[in-house]
Amino acid sequence: MKKILLLGDANSSHMAKWAKGVAASGYEVKLFSLTPYSQEELPENGVEVHSYSSNPKNKFMYPFALGELKDLIKEFKPDIIHAHYASSYGLLGALSRFHPFVISVWGSDVYEFPRKNLLQKGILKFNFKKADKICSTSHTMAKEIKKYTNKDIEVIPFGVDLDIFKPFSVHHVFDNDAIVIGTVKSLETGYGIEYLIDAFSKLQTRLKNHSIKLLIVGTGSLEKELKTKVKDMRIEGDTVFTGYIPPSSIPSYHNMLSISVFPSLSESFGVSVVEAMACEKPVIVTDVGGLPEVVENGVTGLIVPPADVRKLSEAMEALVKDEALRARLGKQGRQRVEKLYDWKNNLASMITVYEELLSGKAI
Repeated sequence: MKKILLLGDANSSHMAKWAKGVAASGYEVKLFSLTPYSQEELPENGVEVHSYSSNPKNKFMYPFALGELKDLIKEFKPDIIHAHYASSYGLLGALSRFHPFVISVWGSDVYEFPRKNLLQKGILKFNFKKADKICSTSHTMAKEIKKYTNKDIEVIPFGVDLDIFKPFSVHHVFDNDAIVIGTVKSLETGYGIEYLIDAFSKLQTRLKNHSIKLLIVGTGSLEKELKTKVKDMRIEGDTVFTGYIPPSSIPSYHNMLSISVFPSLSESFGVSVVEAMACEKPVIVTDVGGLPEVVENGVTGLIVPPADVRKLSEAMEALVKDEALRARLGKQGRQRVEKLYDWKNNLASMITVYEELLSGKAI
């Protein structure tokens, strides 16, 4: 059995999904994480987690984990090392001098990290130089990666499990007759949830004869601030904040929405958008990052300029008033996900990368 040593945050649901998927594909998998991990989910799925014993408090301490990583490499004897995140985990993988070495870029590691100073730009270039294969979740991000390397980039989207993310009936938090507008997203800076609230408030003022509600699914550092904003705009009676939702419940909340809105100011790919489309929800996204690559404007959703409350509210209004349009965009969105973002196919593409590296074709 071939062995894969993954480098990544064990507490990330995305990282866990990759680890479980690779293990289910017939590989022995170990995951080296810089942060502590105390759950049982990954071990139950055949993934052994090794958490760095010192738990570094900031990114400048990450290289100190190299000795422990090298000890793990000697013990585990992996066939491939795959770093998920090009900066921190990518640097550890590069410094280990192990080959074959794969780097998967996630977003901020290429959009933000190298722009802070020349040192970090140099670190990213060094990491890419040491990699035998570099992977991106979108073509848009692949273009950004090319600013720091001349190597070919393998585009492998982070898709969704179509057996889990699909349309189904759920018990709504609002009346069944209400048109529910909302988002499933972390409440953090950059995701533009404040613009969704502003646009909803304007929409309510214009469509007083429609029963429209706002559902904000997720938690984050901005939750208190956003709740205050909703209260100040006097729409708290028509708004629900769910707080933290376990991953297993996310498909249900997607299915509570009539219209899914993702007003991000930056976005490398947009996994939540793909999840919503898989559930046959019409989506509204902003024209940033990889979102226009995921959504076909007027075909699977609507695209609006970022930070434009008026345009966002108008797009929401168009969907509220046209049930047939909502249904058509939703069905066509599901079809697009089936074609491009089926998790099983995306995982198979990654396994192909591994097999080509092991056979020597990709080095």
